[in-house]
Amino acid sequence: MNRIATATWGRPWLRVWSIMFVVFATMLFAARRYSAQTLRKGVSVEMAPTQNAVAMPEADNEGALIVAVTHSGNVYFGIDPITPAALAEKRGLAGRTGEKLYIKADARTPYANVARVLDAVHKAGVTAPSLLTGQHETPEPGKPVPPMGLEVMLGPPLPSGTEPTVVQILNSGKQWPLVKINNKDTPWTNLESRLKQLYQNQSKKVVLLNADGLLPYGDIIHVIDACRAAEAKVFLVTPAT
Repeated sequence: MNRIATATWGRPWLRVWSIMFVVFATMLFAARRYSAQTLRKGVSVEMAPTQNAVAMPEADNEGALIVAVTHSGNVYFGIDPITPAALAEKRGLAGRTGEKLYIKADARTPYANVARVLDAVHKAGVTAPSLLTGQHETPEPGKPVPPMGLEVMLGPPLPSGTEPTVVQILNSGKQWPLVKINNKDTPWTNLESRLKQLYQNQSKKVVLLNADGLLPYGDIIHVIDACRAAEAKVFLVTPAT
């Protein structure tokens, strides 16, 4: 052991400080990617942060309709475990006027787990769920921050006369997914700028998004966030559609 290491580890208080610093740095790095959120009675997920989500304070109301998908793929309706098949049978999900359905899913779970839930709520009559997301910025201590989210549409079918931009997100086996916009390869890091360029002189901005179920759900949220930055409405293709 060299002289510096001996000096450090020979003082117990300095050793403790070194360990605390490493732990703090690790937690800070992790917080930059995902935002931990706790649901009622201990159900927890880590949500991907977004830049273009909007405030959805109604998601905090008592009795709000929230479906949670955990990292391991477990599904909860409120705090009660449920299967996607049973969720599809809840025909009343879309029956109450003005009431939204919120989906709160872990960014690390395979998108297939969330897609099954989207397909289920679509069968139950929900056409425009809201996907809750994490906060991009760290909130100020003691300052309440409303839930944030991105609204999507479930389809097709699309509105009559709509010609959407087709975005495909495929598993590349590398660090970043493979992105195709209207069958043309697009660098992952250029997705937002490319969409903005496409929609620069268009009044109708609609994206039909088809994503590989093996990808982390957080990657799909990133793409939806980029679409919202370009002011495009997103229609998700679920397995049954």
